[in-house]
Amino acid sequence: MTSAQTIVAELKTRARALGFESFGIAAADARPDLPEKLRAALDAGWHGDMDWMETTADRRGSPRAMWPAARSVIVLGINYGPEADPLALLDQPDRGIISVYARNRDYHEIIKGKLKELAGLLARRAGAQVKVFVDTAPLMEKPLAEAAGLGWQGKHTVLVSRDFGSWLFLGAILTDADLPADKPHAESCGSCTRCLDICPTNAFPAPFQLDSRRCLAYLTVEHKGPIPLEFRAPMGNRIYGCDDCLAVCPWNKFASVSREARLQARSELDGPALADLVRLDDAGFRTLFAGSPIKRIGLQRFLRNVLIAIGNSGDVSLLPLVEARLGDSADVVRGAAIWALRRLDADRAGALRPAALAGEQDDAVAAEWTGELA
Repeated sequence: MTSAQTIVAELKTRARALGFESFGIAAADARPDLPEKLRAALDAGWHGDMDWMETTADRRGSPRAMWPAARSVIVLGINYGPEADPLALLDQPDRGIISVYARNRDYHEIIKGKLKELAGLLARRAGAQVKVFVDTAPLMEKPLAEAAGLGWQGKHTVLVSRDFGSWLFLGAILTDADLPADKPHAESCGSCTRCLDICPTNAFPAPFQLDSRRCLAYLTVEHKGPIPLEFRAPMGNRIYGCDDCLAVCPWNKFASVSREARLQARSELDGPALADLVRLDDAGFRTLFAGSPIKRIGLQRFLRNVLIAIGNSGDVSLLPLVEARLGDSADVVRGAAIWALRRLDADRAGALRPAALAGEQDDAVAAEWTGELA
């Protein structure tokens, strides 16, 4: 066994001890096709308001463009597969659906410390330079994970693993050390189109392509303004992210196997009541979502999502809570509250409209009252 192979064997052992369940290595230049694919997606506008994807495109296309000294990338995965089918909550419209990944502590915090420890071991053993990444820098982890043999990018563009289905948190270590690369994983979706067929907003222009502007995961998390009208009813009770395309993947049957390293979801984030969520103030929001990735979208966007879900619930008992948000200081919250009110009780909305319009200063919010949305 060469010294590089010995180091890799030691890294794999330590990675397992740290809770990583997938480990693979790719050459830093293993995906020369990425710049062209990224450019095509950006030119099509599929990144929506995520302008940082455009501004970092030159570096994002290749690890060596970001760090010329890079020679190898170690990609690691942690299984976060849920214990129960997350789609079951779609039948409980009075409860909010939070994406499975966000029911845990922020995965950036979970993984980064582990990656730093493993990278430190590599630096000591190989005398190498290292950099760690957890979805916070212009590194395309999913195609690199495919190149490193962890799985393949499915038709829903998410990494699919034979062992863990569509439920893997990914992290990467970039290094100037030349390490033996693993074989890339062949695409294994076959003729299955379940992930494409279930999408409530038709966000996939074609297999293996995602238009973020139509994706509920993007709209409920990254999008800052009002939810576009055509996507409000399809949102249902999804208030943070959307797991539909992940949850129907047939390979998930392997992810359901119990493992000690499984990440445990916080029970209070497993279908919380919309009635409780719409009452949150800033302090309550920060307390409930302390250590959660949800906190970064802020109270206003979160309430926007909750109010859309209430509008879809058909539950008229929530009307007083909706009306309480009609005077909210945030335009995006008032607008969503108006839409919810009109959905639940059009007559009541009509009665409140004249006085509300007389005092409304925001044109977009006023359009919610009149139904003259662009």
